[in-house]
Amino acid sequence: MDDHGIEGHGGYERAVGIRASSGAAAGERAVPGGLLPAGVADRFATAGTGTAYLDTASYGLPPRAAHEAALRAERDRAVGRLSMEDMGAALTESRAAFARLLGLTPDRVAAGSHTSQFVGLVAASLPDGAEVVACDRDFTSLLFPLLAQQERGVRVRLVPLEELAAAVRPSTDLVAVSAVQSADGALAPLAELVAAAAANGARTLVDATQAAGWLPLPADRIDLLVCSAFKWLLAPRGTCFLAGTPEALADLPPLAAGWYAGAEIWDSIYGGPLRLAEDARRFDLPPVWASWAGQVPALELLEEVGIEAIHRHNLALAARFRSGLGLGPGESAIVSVALPPGSADRLARDGVIASERAGRVRFCFHLSTTASDVDRAVEAVTALRAGERAGERASRDRGRSTSVDNT
Repeated sequence: MDDHGIEGHGGYERAVGIRASSGAAAGERAVPGGLLPAGVADRFATAGTGTAYLDTASYGLPPRAAHEAALRAERDRAVGRLSMEDMGAALTESRAAFARLLGLTPDRVAAGSHTSQFVGLVAASLPDGAEVVACDRDFTSLLFPLLAQQERGVRVRLVPLEELAAAVRPSTDLVAVSAVQSADGALAPLAELVAAAAANGARTLVDATQAAGWLPLPADRIDLLVCSAFKWLLAPRGTCFLAGTPEALADLPPLAAGWYAGAEIWDSIYGGPLRLAEDARRFDLPPVWASWAGQVPALELLEEVGIEAIHRHNLALAARFRSGLGLGPGESAIVSVALPPGSADRLARDGVIASERAGRVRFCFHLSTTASDVDRAVEAVTALRAGERAGERASRDRGRSTSVDNT
């Protein structure tokens, strides 16, 4: 078990009842150790640049095809040739692809721009005096919309992730958690949370922003799921999904309803009466054109490779990184390492891109990452640690010298 209390390899799939497949990735045979063929990483602009990009939890790198699609949309707009019908089709294709990745149907998926927008709908649907149980260190796009309801009596109990399932009780109305914690990559015990919520008559709200795209999810057992797609789903910023059961979606108020949520979009641009779509599309926002244009090829690549194969690849790279630094095993594609403040900037000068979160440095492993990227990161972190230790020894030596001089 690692420093996040995560079980050994394979425990997550067993916990949520998911069996990983052994299919080939991107039409090629996977290399030993679970890594994907080198051709997958070659689809990203970082290939051959000497940059080890390990910061997908901040933003995902677009595949070349996705980047070009977004730029093409902007070029078309600049010369007055952008087709809004084509952009609408991109959103429709993305909705269907996201639904397939989760094992759902498109009528259960809404499309918007940001997680907090959809969480806000869930928060607004809570009755006065409702009780919410959530993780005390979760990302605020999930927490703030819920905490904002406290002025009307909604009680939000924040507890440690490992105590979340035990904190659910008959008075609980909603259990809210990120499937993967942004700060350190800790995995939520989704199977336990779903069971605890069902046993107490509560609903589940899962933020899959740091999970969808690499982690198999029991989406069919989650009442409401939100996901910003500019991280592990590799989209430009400005695409987001809401998925849910028909019963849970029926209880959400369409507070941001506009013309794009209409039953017939182009017949819903002027005048009353209210005529919204009957399925999840009634929560749609008008598409951020270039972002949805780039989302389509990104999802196509994720589907082509397969989430199970990506899961194996990412965990194999994370395991290589952990082993190289002498860390224990884990089951997350995000690894959080204790390093001195300012370490991310120093690593960036060596071509290793990571981020500092919650007082530690966060490293992420995804489709664009290669084994050589991992080895470069291990070397850079090791050198950084050695420099830090040398600095500490020099400081102690200076202290002893000063002490002797003063005697």
